[in-house]
Amino acid sequence: MDIFTIFFIAVGLAMDAFAVSIAGGLTMERLRIRYALRIALFFGAFQAIMPIIGFMAGLTIRDYIMHVDHWIAFGLLAFIGSKMIYESLFLNDNDKKMDPNDIFLLLVLSVATSIDALAVGLSLSLLKVDILHPAFIIGIVTFILSFLGVFIGRSVGHLFEKRIEVLGGLVLIGIGVKILIEHLGG
Repeated sequence: MDIFTIFFIAVGLAMDAFAVSIAGGLTMERLRIRYALRIALFFGAFQAIMPIIGFMAGLTIRDYIMHVDHWIAFGLLAFIGSKMIYESLFLNDNDKKMDPNDIFLLLVLSVATSIDALAVGLSLSLLKVDILHPAFIIGIVTFILSFLGVFIGRSVGHLFEKRIEVLGGLVLIGIGVKILIEHLGG
């Protein structure tokens, strides 16, 4: 898998965490760099770990489904992208508020925003892609975007939050279509 595809997967996956970081920046009374770093570290670490867990799970079933793996990868990415778009358009923004001092809340938000990465890890195992490089890039991209998201949220986040999640969903659907076309086209 080429670096551009991995990067776009990383950006697509990071959009949930980015949007939650923007919402977090909106809700903070006092913005501190350590808060932004804590949020970015939680989101980045979980986004890096979850694809590895999904990949390991996929290794156990890969040989049984290799003839339809491209359809499964497409289906998972299309589902995840559609879910992101739906949630950005129809779920209440109050569900995304955070207190950077509440470690339990950060853990819950980190898991919630990285479930998609678990499914992507499963897809990558079906495509026989080495997981360490993509997981590292996904984690770093999420860390950077989450860190920036807190500051963006503090200044102008209310203008872009929903559009960013929709874009992330569209990117994941597009990557799923690309995988399907590549495998069906030979």
